[in-house]
Amino acid sequence: MPIPPVSDTPMQRARAIPEAAVARLAVYLRVLSGMAEQGIVTLSSEELAAAAGVNSAKLRKDLSYIGSYGTRGVGYEVSVLVDQIERILGLTRSHSVAVVGIGNLGHALANYGGFPSRGFPVAALFDVDPDLVGVPVGGLPVSHIDDIPKVCAEREISIGVIATPPAAAQAVCDRLVAGGVASIVNFAPVVLQVPDHVEVRKVDLAVELQILSFHVARRADSMNVNGSALGNVDGVVIGR
Repeated sequence: MPIPPVSDTPMQRARAIPEAAVARLAVYLRVLSGMAEQGIVTLSSEELAAAAGVNSAKLRKDLSYIGSYGTRGVGYEVSVLVDQIERILGLTRSHSVAVVGIGNLGHALANYGGFPSRGFPVAALFDVDPDLVGVPVGGLPVSHIDDIPKVCAEREISIGVIATPPAAAQAVCDRLVAGGVASIVNFAPVVLQVPDHVEVRKVDLAVELQILSFHVARRADSMNVNGSALGNVDGVVIGR
């Protein structure tokens, strides 16, 4: 028999979910959406955990935050779990996105078809380059950054993406906030100063590469140590 879910509201549960678990819920949603497209109706916690790259105990703990415990002997209904996660992540309505900085990264983001399909339509583009202003990118004409507050307010932009050089990021951020944008994804390698009600997610690809470099170096050091530990066996040098 299924264990009855907790009685609090989705908003109350969302406030109680640790940030790391929120990130994993987004991964589960991506996996579940793919399974739903394949016609999969139910799956076990072990199957979902393996597909998401986590252990099943952590997955069950994460799903308990949203009041989902599955059914013993059956597992989880994919469609129900998708609905629950979408509700907790606030994906029951679309969030219009503005991209500021139409360089290589901005062009890629503006043309990425995966955003609209996941409820994040790109509704505005901005740049300071006069050769870009007015030119359609991904079907949208680029506006000047001075128009950010006006355009964002008119188009009800809820998420701003900053893909500008570092020196311009704070001024762009201020314009987005002035236009009523309360959620910002920042690709510029700077720390933005924002009011308390504004949420900023920083994406620094260089930092991610440095973290990967650390793990590669640590793995190489471990292999060297293990090779050296074999040392000298019966007078034969091994691993040198």
